[in-house]
Amino acid sequence: MLLTSRGRRVSGRVVLGVVSTVVLGVTGYAWAQLHRLDAGLATADVIPPSAQLPEAPTGEPLPVAQNILLAGLDSRTDPHGRPLPQHVLDALHAGSGDDGGDTTDTMIVVHVPAGGAAATAISIPRDSYVDIPGYGKHKINSAYSRARAEARGQLQASGLSGPQLEVAADAEGAKSAIGAVEKLTGLSINHYAAVNLAGFAALSQAVGGVQVCLQEPVHDAYSGAYFPAGEQTLTGAQALAFVRQRHGLPNGDLDRIARQQAFLAGMAKNVLDTGTFTDPGRLSGLIGAVQGSLVLDDGWDLLSFARQLQGLGSGSIAFATIPVQSLSLATPADGDAVQVDPARVREFVQERLSSPGASASGKTGSPARGGVRPIAVTKTPVAALSGTPGSGTSGSGTPGSGTPQQPVASGATGCVH
Repeated sequence: MLLTSRGRRVSGRVVLGVVSTVVLGVTGYAWAQLHRLDAGLATADVIPPSAQLPEAPTGEPLPVAQNILLAGLDSRTDPHGRPLPQHVLDALHAGSGDDGGDTTDTMIVVHVPAGGAAATAISIPRDSYVDIPGYGKHKINSAYSRARAEARGQLQASGLSGPQLEVAADAEGAKSAIGAVEKLTGLSINHYAAVNLAGFAALSQAVGGVQVCLQEPVHDAYSGAYFPAGEQTLTGAQALAFVRQRHGLPNGDLDRIARQQAFLAGMAKNVLDTGTFTDPGRLSGLIGAVQGSLVLDDGWDLLSFARQLQGLGSGSIAFATIPVQSLSLATPADGDAVQVDPARVREFVQERLSSPGASASGKTGSPARGGVRPIAVTKTPVAALSGTPGSGTSGSGTPGSGTPQQPVASGATGCVH
């Protein structure tokens, strides 16, 4: 059985999972509540034995570095393979149950070094044109959908149907996405967590939303992003629209990645700074949202993992994006794609993971509070998007160079475009 409800393993969320579950050790009440995740949590057998890590004694620091693939799925089913109700899809501006391509619209690799006091989250543009094992060169977000479609056809022919069919096909899609990320980055993926459209909306609502600020009103029919100018707190379907918007942004998906990074950093900071884990009502809501939102690899004991990462609360989480060469690479069959150099990507990843700020000590470059350090922080405290050229840490270009200027996520305030 690829998908189970487990009573012996406990798990959490995507970037929020790596961020928020970490601080669940602050009170005995929080740990007791975390055990509620036992019931109904969806897991899948997607990590090969060669990438699985030995379990360490509970309470000891993280013994070895770990790489976690966090995926946001353009899926119209829940973690258990059941179709999302049409009224939910309507609220999310997600079309019908047939409109989803089952692609990975968000792909973030989170590296946690031994010791567990720091983390680096590296985003991969969904249209990156890469080698997908078994399928040739295509956009990386299609690795999931290609393997899923192929497996679904075979499984259906063998007599599988209903939610069980969808779950089994999802697992094959996840394996393909993991393989493509490993080939591009040179990293071995040790854990996997995925959330669908409705799951992200539910999770953002459970943490009370995140404050953002816009210089101008936003009207985007594709994502459903309709926001006035100025500061506002986004939650639920609005939060999903904010992180999904790419039409009308100067750099398309790169700007969307910057929004995602900024929103996730703001979400984590909001959870850490507002007493979520000492507030019974808010904590209960967060746990309920997690239960209905996630699929995780079935070898992940996050209760133990969270205890090993308690030092991260006083450390840092840095966000970065792989370097790209072009946003309009013409491809034989996939339309325009994002051009990347795999050798440069692997070099960039190693540079980021060996930097002082990514060390296990968590001391270099640590923020004053909140434990979250976006890759470039401006002057103000609201999750925001910077449309200016990056500092170079994200492979940004310079004006006139012909290289895309890669926006950076910011944990700062200030109204932005």
